[in-house]
Amino acid sequence: MEELINYILEFGQLNQKQIELIGKKAEEITLSKGDYLSEAGKISKRLGFILDGVIRSCYYNNKGEDITRSFAKEGCFVVDVNSFLNQIPSTEYTQAVTDCRLIVISKNGDLMLYGSKTLVLFYKTFS
Repeated sequence: MEELINYILEFGQLNQKQIELIGKKAEEITLSKGDYLSEAGKISKRLGFILDGVIRSCYYNNKGEDITRSFAKEGCFVVDVNSFLNQIPSTEYTQAVTDCRLIVISKNGDLMLYGSKTLVLFYKTFS
């Protein structure tokens, strides 16, 4: 959790209550190579902060070809922002390229973080 807190602190300040809230709402997970954090057609419910590994965002075009849109590595956030914030089905996949270790916060947890301005800090990193 320390890596995530330190990253957030690069963009602003957190008080002890906010740090404790993040600790309660965030959890560390692992994804094996090829696993998905989120999938097209489903609502993205988790925001991830990559501790180790590489994740790609991809989609399939109208010819069925697998198109990689972007890669994210250690120290980056990964999420389909439109799906996550608006709770609409995603148009892309978020897939582990390598074995990965992430800190994730679920949409339910994020809703509680809005008041603490933490999600605002998360969101600014996507822009």
